[in-house]
Amino acid sequence: MFTGNMASLSVGELQEMEVDRRGESEESGDDETRRRSINGDVDPNQPATTSKEESPVDMDTITLDPEEEDVDLVHCRIGKIEGLEVLQKAKTLSLRQNLIKKIENLDSLSALRELDLYDNQIRKLENLYNLTELEQLDVSFNVLRKVEGLEQLTQLKKLFLLHNKISSIANLENLIGLEMLELGSNRIRIIENLDTLASLQSLFLGTNKITQLQNLEGLHNLTVLSIQSNRITKIEGLQNLVNLRELYLSHNGIEVIEGLENNKKLTTLDIAANRVKKIENINHLTELQEFWMNDNQIDNWSDLDELKNAKSLETVYLERNPLQKDPQYRRKIMLALPSVRQIDATFIRF
Repeated sequence: MFTGNMASLSVGELQEMEVDRRGESEESGDDETRRRSINGDVDPNQPATTSKEESPVDMDTITLDPEEEDVDLVHCRIGKIEGLEVLQKAKTLSLRQNLIKKIENLDSLSALRELDLYDNQIRKLENLYNLTELEQLDVSFNVLRKVEGLEQLTQLKKLFLLHNKISSIANLENLIGLEMLELGSNRIRIIENLDTLASLQSLFLGTNKITQLQNLEGLHNLTVLSIQSNRITKIEGLQNLVNLRELYLSHNGIEVIEGLENNKKLTTLDIAANRVKKIENINHLTELQEFWMNDNQIDNWSDLDELKNAKSLETVYLERNPLQKDPQYRRKIMLALPSVRQIDATFIRF
């Protein structure tokens, strides 16, 4: 799975990388690109899927079927969007991994439901106003600096803008039907301007520069929240997220587990790679199934009592805590939490 200098990494480091990826949205990107992307960071030892030195192909050389509903033009060296007017019946159009610099000439494709522009060289979200039936838009792995030009896309349900150069969350207020928003691996510092997105179910903000959990009050339907690899130091601002099921906060600077009083539906809690010294304030999370607490400073076995009310708990990660130095490490976890089937990366053998 890993190549290049990955081979020299320890098992622990590889497992940590595996943990990193838990909170990413998995719908944007193909398998090859996911192999290159670990929590949004592209492995410099992997060659880019699309060589930017390639010369664009002439669209006249590409045969288009006017009857086709699912049009796939992946990695065709397309440099400019043009000549697609014939695709009047197209519902999905994939232009990923090309050499496209500008979104243009799509006005006539008003029946389009999904548009995929992943891994191109696009600098601006523009010329999308006619695509009012669009339900899914992916412009990940481009060079966007702003979220803009989406005002007319009121039917949009999924928006992927992973790995761009976006510095702020803005201009989303019209997307009231949006269910998934992926803004991982950008330059965002503040969570803001999400108030109108009452339908939002999944929000991915991993690998940004966010320092505070805030402005999430209106997201009553949110079930997945991922803010891995940011600069969060305190768990707060989650009191209105009563439907939250998965919370990913790994690789931040959190010192205390707190502020989860109202998040009783949580099934996955990931606080790996923080600065937590004590497992506390989670004994009310009775629906917990996965608890990721590796790479912290847990040193007291009695802390595991906090998890005893979670009768469906199956997976616990506690490696690289002081607890792991105990020669009876695995045995003590099994005795304290009999429902657990997996400790760290290893399944329990009965």
